[in-house]
Amino acid sequence: MTSAGSNARNLVLRVLAAAVLAPLAIVLAWAGGWFWAALVTLAAIGMYVEWLLIVGGLRPSVATLGIAALLAAGICLALHWHGLALAIAAAGLVTVALAHAAGWRWAAGGLLYAAAAQFAAILVRQQPVVEPAVELTWGLTALLFVLAVVWITDIGGYFAGRGIGGPKLWVRVSPKKTWAGAIGGLVGSLAVAAGFAAAGAGRMGPLLVLGTVLSVVSQLGDLFESAVKRRFGVKDSSNLIPGHGGVLDRIDGLVAALMLAAVIGLVRGGVDGVARGVMVW
Repeated sequence: MTSAGSNARNLVLRVLAAAVLAPLAIVLAWAGGWFWAALVTLAAIGMYVEWLLIVGGLRPSVATLGIAALLAAGICLALHWHGLALAIAAAGLVTVALAHAAGWRWAAGGLLYAAAAQFAAILVRQQPVVEPAVELTWGLTALLFVLAVVWITDIGGYFAGRGIGGPKLWVRVSPKKTWAGAIGGLVGSLAVAAGFAAAGAGRMGPLLVLGTVLSVVSQLGDLFESAVKRRFGVKDSSNLIPGHGGVLDRIDGLVAALMLAAVIGLVRGGVDGVARGVMVW
């Protein structure tokens, strides 16, 4: 198959996969609660297993301990038992490190990465148990904002990079990424932020700044995963998603953006006001 034919086939697969996965994610994000926590926890487990595959640490004991910790933490997070969830995740890190003494840094690092993504994604969407009805939209708004920024950054980067080309962003880590793609993705994120501001989700200036920062961080998250794969000589984290590779390949940028959003929300709103802390300035 020619390079042009391969690229066209890959684009079709990407579009078809996105047409299935994006609506599913949006529906479960809208539902929130146990539905969103379940999706996030499954994704975190997929991330962890793929990480172990990449670093060569997929041992039954290590995988089982990490999966059990993520499942238990996900249940606790859905029940708003945040302290217990954190304790379970910490215990999981210790047991995984002990179970894989030879490569404990990479094994425990993968679980930390997956658990941090799990905590961030659930906390950004989550609402306090007791809260006025008028506030109940902040979790959905914050999550949709992050999702939209990351998705448009990815789409804008893909088409700008292939359509414009030009100097490479970081050849040693990701040979196909270009500065044009990075800038195209950033411009797309600004359009998303402007749209949310126009819809009354926040003030224009702060949302533009937030969109910019999240877009840049999402691209750094993509480069981080690429660097890990290159370190171990792996092209894709798996072949689970047609045209996208694995779970890690699809959500690496989203994970980084959600982590930053969660940190911002925690600093500004505390554990019971993460979403409000992200969006209200």
